[in-house]
Amino acid sequence: MVNHTQTTKTISLDSYGIKDATVRYQLSPKKLQELTIEKGLGKETSDGTLAINTGKFTGRSPQDRFLVEDDYTRDHVWWGKTNKGISPENFDYLQSQIEQYLSGKEIFVRDGYVCADPKYKMNVRTITEYPWSNMFIYNMFLRPTEEELENFQEEWLVLCAPGYSCPEPDKYGLRQGNFSILNFTKKIALIGGSAYTGEMKKGIFSALNMILPVDKNVLPMHCSANVGEAGDTALFFGLS
Repeated sequence: MVNHTQTTKTISLDSYGIKDATVRYQLSPKKLQELTIEKGLGKETSDGTLAINTGKFTGRSPQDRFLVEDDYTRDHVWWGKTNKGISPENFDYLQSQIEQYLSGKEIFVRDGYVCADPKYKMNVRTITEYPWSNMFIYNMFLRPTEEELENFQEEWLVLCAPGYSCPEPDKYGLRQGNFSILNFTKKIALIGGSAYTGEMKKGIFSALNMILPVDKNVLPMHCSANVGEAGDTALFFGLS
């Protein structure tokens, strides 16, 4: 896996609607930590750990989580207080606003994948406004090899812009300015107004909880496991 090296590959974000951005691609954790501190976005503790203040949100905001209601999701989602719908048109507007917001900025991009089993492996490209958000993805998602990065094609895209808050939430189907939205047709996780990095992880985790059973006929389980000497496996449920 690519652990502490910085690749020399360069990419453009123009195809995503993000124009004139300075793209920092696949930076090492050390470089991301240095940039975070240089920009005044975090501090190094006495033991070298990077400490971040995520601002207003110190956890996920489940009331501001939405799924685009379209032909793919309409009959597969249990709609209600937990799974709230948003129209494709409102999603497109918010996506365009985030793309405009990120244009011209220094942007951090990381390619990774989820699902360790090659049969279910899913490539994810994450585009973040902050370097430390990108560092979180380095830790959270599985890391491609240098060879895999050369021909990397994402299946899902994560757009994370904590600095963008929708000024007219009521008009676009939101509860307030922040949002975390999944669009299964466009295969995009869109996050705005919250710097809590768990929104990115939970977004892709939630996407897998639809994709694996519906498209792959696989039951995902939120649990841990160990294997005994005889090859017997025990599953431990109850994780938050």
